Amino acid sequence: MAILFFSFLFLLSFSTPSEGGGSIAVNYGRIADNLPQPAQVVELLKAQGIKKVKLFDTDSTVLTALANSGITVVVALPNELLSSAAAADGSFSEKWVQTNIAQYYPATQIEAIAVGNEVFVDPNNTTDFLVPAMKNVYNSLVKHNISSIKVSSPVALSSLNISYPPSAGVFKPEIIEPVMKPLLEFLRKTSSFLMVNAYPFFAYSANSGDISLDYALFRAANANVVDPGTGLSYSNLFEAQLDAVFAAMKNLQYDDVPVVVSETGWPSKGDENEIGASAENAAAYNGNLVKRVLTGAGTPLRPNQSLNVYLFALFNENQKTGPTSEKNYGLFYPSKEKVYNIPLTMEALNAPGLTQVNGSKVQVTSAGEAPSAAVGQTWCVASSEAEEKKLQAGLDYACGEGGADCRPIQESATCYNPNTLVAHASYAFNSYYQKKARGAGTCNFGGAAYVVTQPPRFGSCEFPTGY
Repeated sequence: MAILFFSFLFLLSFSTPSEGGGSIAVNYGRIADNLPQPAQVVELLKAQGIKKVKLFDTDSTVLTALANSGITVVVALPNELLSSAAAADGSFSEKWVQTNIAQYYPATQIEAIAVGNEVFVDPNNTTDFLVPAMKNVYNSLVKHNISSIKVSSPVALSSLNISYPPSAGVFKPEIIEPVMKPLLEFLRKTSSFLMVNAYPFFAYSANSGDISLDYALFRAANANVVDPGTGLSYSNLFEAQLDAVFAAMKNLQYDDVPVVVSETGWPSKGDENEIGASAENAAAYNGNLVKRVLTGAGTPLRPNQSLNVYLFALFNENQKTGPTSEKNYGLFYPSKEKVYNIPLTMEALNAPGLTQVNGSKVQVTSAGEAPSAAVGQTWCVASSEAEEKKLQAGLDYACGEGGADCRPIQESATCYNPNTLVAHASYAFNSYYQKKARGAGTCNFGGAAYVVTQPPRFGSCEFPTGY
């Protein structure tokens, strides 16, 4: 991931939603020590209707688990292998393809190989190896008669020298001739696509004084940003970022090369200086993005090219380095419990029992009308992954100094059962959260709590939505 800075003026206009539809997939990262076994992950993907997944390696256990699953896979050759893969004799790439691709395909439906990842910001300076490595990998695929597998490489938005307005997008001059032109020419000749990692969160977090949160979260449908160069209107930052890339490609005369969004997401938790990192915003961004991709067409600059997007990421990953946000991009906890509830497929979008609320889908309690208390509400619950000490400390604080109404979880009271720490902490955390008007940071309790968009269910207990 890489930070992209944006600044712009907001101009008002109106737009009409486009027709069509793209695809939603997910990145399956594994930098954690508490994740489910790959076979369990495959079952989770199937249960969620996710039919495409992107890996960051070629782990044998994962590729074996994905065999005959009906799930298509993007695998990766990591940056640290680029210099070897770029060797002139091609022997390393030949062996790598044989060992990591050919022996699994076609039982495992590998559809593409991501050679490297954001190499332009790789501190080990692997840029010069990128295109030669891609060519060697492709030539090895041809030798094995499996050249239908595409070869690409994800680039970060930091590869752009100018990103606003979108029509002025250009790549950094130092990478144009040595890398971008050869890369795009290779993609064109092999009928492949450019992978782009796009994170509106970074732009918003760094420039929250200039960028509207609603614009970053797909909630500014009627207040668009107008590109003075083209007159095109933008209702969200995601499309503006993509069109900056498209403009940069057009500037090099490669506007015929397709683009896949290989990573995008929003963290459910972050450090104090990571403005906007919250479960509410993550649910809004990813939920509204899914709707936009599945029910809309392309961007203003490429209206006829549907969006194909890989969400980042499937799980929270507790061993990732960097700020707190890096560990909290997951749609699911390692327990396979949802961090927040959003639809991931067209079927889920259209499912009865889901109602549209401020651009997001909210699960309601029946297929009929949503109870008024559920509309537009969020609740705070305890994480079953949290340590008991942390849960107890949070419960004690909420019921004591925090001023939560904990009478319903006393013995013989209406919410005493189930008599578990998680259930009681959830009630207390939610009472505190609602009393604080669901303010930012009021559903944390040292990382022991998170926000949900459907009414919690612990026995017959009804959780309050306000006081």
